Amino acid sequence: MASDLHKDVSAPGVSAVPARSTAGRRTWWRRPWVALPAVVVLAFLAFSLPRYLSLDPGQSLVPSTFPGHYVLLVSHIGFATVAMTTGLFQAWPWFRRKFRVAHRRLGRVYVFGGVLPASVLAGVIGAASPFGPMSAVSHVFLAVLWFSCTVAGIGAARRRRFDTHREWMVRSYVLTMSIITNRLWHFVWMPVLGPQVDTWFQGSEVAMLQTEMALTNWLGWTVPLVVAEALLIRRRAVSRRRTAR
Repeated sequence: MASDLHKDVSAPGVSAVPARSTAGRRTWWRRPWVALPAVVVLAFLAFSLPRYLSLDPGQSLVPSTFPGHYVLLVSHIGFATVAMTTGLFQAWPWFRRKFRVAHRRLGRVYVFGGVLPASVLAGVIGAASPFGPMSAVSHVFLAVLWFSCTVAGIGAARRRRFDTHREWMVRSYVLTMSIITNRLWHFVWMPVLGPQVDTWFQGSEVAMLQTEMALTNWLGWTVPLVVAEALLIRRRAVSRRRTAR
């Protein structure tokens, strides 16, 4: 998401500030790192989606906790997939500059066909998490923030405050991608907590699993959001220094 944090002075409604010359701006194919998020998303979806495309509840990684839970879960996954894939283009500065109409249209798909329904469903499913109360609280907080950041981004765009719009959408997409960073924390906590079942957790595998999932779920979205916020603050400081020259 760091690529989304640089000033795009070509966008309408953005105050003019000294910018890099066009000649000094690298074309997208000379910056191979811009493809990294796409590779990560496609790899994650290729690994995670097939078990849900079968519509077999027995293959779900999340046990059902109420009637209709699996249907809501699959619907959430579908909308979240739309958000993850369309968000890749929204976060790509070259695409925004070259294809503004497509950017706006994909933005509507990202919001109304992705984030908003996915976040509402995430709140409903998350509140009944089978992995303990701390995970449930994390899921609900995440769902509320995900929804709120996206709505704030829409409002800023409608007021033509495009700098503010981009900042809110950076936060929104960071939360969209937190499902991936969430998975990474499993590789941290399982080797740490797994061997401690008989000591720290007095033989309770349930207690160990709930602790591991709580740490994973909270860190999965709070750490990326803090990093994104730090980058946004840095971007504002750089912009102020350029303006003051």
